[in-house]
Amino acid sequence: MKIAVACDHGGLNLKREIIRYLDEHGHQTVDYGCDSFDSCDYPDFALPAAEAVAGGECDRGIVVCSTGIGVSIVANKVPGVRCAHCHDSYCAEYTRLHNDANMLALGEKVVGVGYALKIVQTFLETKFEGGRHQRRIDKITRIEEKYCKKNSD
Repeated sequence: MKIAVACDHGGLNLKREIIRYLDEHGHQTVDYGCDSFDSCDYPDFALPAAEAVAGGECDRGIVVCSTGIGVSIVANKVPGVRCAHCHDSYCAEYTRLHNDANMLALGEKVVGVGYALKIVQTFLETKFEGGRHQRRIDKITRIEEKYCKKNSD
């Protein structure tokens, strides 16, 4: 699986551990930054990762900041992205089963590395159930179409 990964300065340590984990498990990663502990703006990194997922360049995405909240808000502004902010494996499982989430947001200061990697594993291995849940995803898509301007380029 090809996975977009991004963070701000508050998520750099966890992003590095996630990339190491993904590489060890045979996934291809595309790192959208950041690469420094210097203060930076999370939208500058979460947005290109989300655009890569929405555009089909990457199968899934994982974004990290101190809490996971900021990067999830940014990612969810991109039509076609369903980014779930998860702090446990139960949420990671059910966001895949029921929401067909294609991006995961984590907070480095919220969850430890070991558990974060379990959340990542669950998120990547869980398949979407479809069925009645597809109807709900279709409704989300219609909301995006109603409220988001589509780029005509």
